[in-house]
Amino acid sequence: MDKLVQTPLTERRNPHSTHLDTMSALEIATLMNEEDKNVIEAIRIALPSISEAMELFAKTYASGANIFYIGAGSSGRYAILDMAELPPTFGADPRRFKGLMAGGPSAMYSAKENSEDDMDAAISDLQEAGIKKGDLLIGLAASGQTPYVLAGMRKAKEIGATTISISCVDVDKISEYADIAIHLLCGPEVLTGSTRLKAGTAEKMVLNMISTGGFVLNGKVYENLMVDLIPSNSKLVKREVRIVQEATGASVEEAEKALQESSRSAKEAIVMLKLDCDADSAKRALNKAGGFVRKAIEQ
Repeated sequence: MDKLVQTPLTERRNPHSTHLDTMSALEIATLMNEEDKNVIEAIRIALPSISEAMELFAKTYASGANIFYIGAGSSGRYAILDMAELPPTFGADPRRFKGLMAGGPSAMYSAKENSEDDMDAAISDLQEAGIKKGDLLIGLAASGQTPYVLAGMRKAKEIGATTISISCVDVDKISEYADIAIHLLCGPEVLTGSTRLKAGTAEKMVLNMISTGGFVLNGKVYENLMVDLIPSNSKLVKREVRIVQEATGASVEEAEKALQESSRSAKEAIVMLKLDCDADSAKRALNKAGGFVRKAIEQ
């Protein structure tokens, strides 16, 4: 019994799924759906630390420092996914974000389970990526003790970077090197030890919250519209026009005209239409407001 108590939360057996191999597809789906409700509750409990992480993310980006992610296996893949989506969604400079995954880029597509034990690789990967004092490192490990992530967190603290840890256990090792520690206690998995299930869902949701909230705090959003998106395909070009329309009540023609005059800047187009000014005036108003559309309009 004592041995069971000491087993990490992510490795314990779920009493609700001990007959998983006898269940029908609908029963399996129903059970997984019920268990996923624990993810929402785990995140709710962690909201204070998540909001602190959000503020640190925003502060780091505003300072001009870089933001790093580090993980292994599923955790590493969620980290890379979050990082990859930030530039097109928020017009963020991709050079400011760097994702490190145990086993290197190829581990995104093919599992390299032994690479997560390579602590030396984490240190060399961080150094090669150019982490420095003032940067931010977000370390993910469902178990809270992955050696690759642990070594990276320790090295980041030595350098003078700030750190955020995300784990799915109550007692871990990576939080010892974290300025902000986030613990997502979703409980044992439906499939014992398969942390790509509840733990992975929780990690992805929290990463989405931190980065999205961080950019909201940095003026990348007006109302609930992504006004700094990069319209890199036809779908996003249409979305950009729609965003300007939603924000201003303009017609398609008026929104498109403002976008053309502002070199496809949704922010500038919105300010132009709201203040009935030209693109140069809109740009000056935004610069004065630190990039915040609402402040530019109301100042």
